[in-house]
Amino acid sequence: MIGTCVTPVSRSIPASEGESRRVGDQPLDLLSQESLSNAVSAAQRAFALATDLDALAVAKTEHLGDRSPLALARQTLATLPKADRADAGKRVNVARTEAQGSFDERLAALRAERDAAVLVAESIDVTLPSTRQPIGARHPITILAEHIADTFVAMGWELAEGPEVETEQFNFDALNFPPDHPARSESDTFHIAPEGSRQLLRTHTSPVQLRTLLDRELPVYIVSIGRTFRTDELDSTHTPVFHQVEGLAVDRGLTMANLRGTLDAFARSEFGAEARTRMRPHFFPFTEPSAEVDIWFPNKKGGAGWVEWGGCGMVNPNVLRAAGIDPDVY
Repeated sequence: MIGTCVTPVSRSIPASEGESRRVGDQPLDLLSQESLSNAVSAAQRAFALATDLDALAVAKTEHLGDRSPLALARQTLATLPKADRADAGKRVNVARTEAQGSFDERLAALRAERDAAVLVAESIDVTLPSTRQPIGARHPITILAEHIADTFVAMGWELAEGPEVETEQFNFDALNFPPDHPARSESDTFHIAPEGSRQLLRTHTSPVQLRTLLDRELPVYIVSIGRTFRTDELDSTHTPVFHQVEGLAVDRGLTMANLRGTLDAFARSEFGAEARTRMRPHFFPFTEPSAEVDIWFPNKKGGAGWVEWGGCGMVNPNVLRAAGIDPDVY
């Protein structure tokens, strides 16, 4: 049994224990009404001074992002005695709402200014002769996805798809995520209204594993390529919408050697015959053992080196049991 998952990995890094537990230090000062008011005022000034959408995005990251004073104040709530958390939490929420409201107002104003400028700049003289529309080209992601699909189909695998709006059962529960896993929180996952619907935008293509195992007869060799969604701030290495490639093989007698051979063949298909890979021990709830896969990048900035490619591992027995499969056989 083999499950592979090639995906970008992005995580926010919380404040360290030492930062948040020392009473009287700066982190706890962030919860005072004065500090919260100052943080809101600073955010409002920054938003008001933003002259375009790019500048506003920078200001948002600074004043509403994961490392902003308001975010740090929220993280510090966990260090307070339970009796004090409710009042402090209300203060933080009020401050956050006020800052967010100022951002939303400025965002609407700047968008209106941009749209008005675009209307002027792109006005068309309908009395002039028309011009031919340029022929478009296929998107690089589409080209890459088809090449990856062709690679696996050539090895005898099949394509599989799943919905982008998923249930917590398929996205987390059946994939062996514990109930308190941080990936389930709103800080990592887009949940679908109404509250309690247990619907969300899938955070990975791994739910396709369960749907395939429930719908198809064994053995299974499938690859799934599609969009996934996480609440990451948009920057040079993160995006809230990204594509992921997921492979799953469930058969009798498969080992890590089969997994490594498949990944090496995949790497050579994408990067040439000289492509090299390595595995590092890691942890994923849905595989055991688990590993990170790196690929050798000779043209890496600063000199040749290893670049993280994705995660992989043997399908966790609990995942197989959730699909009604005996892990002692497959």
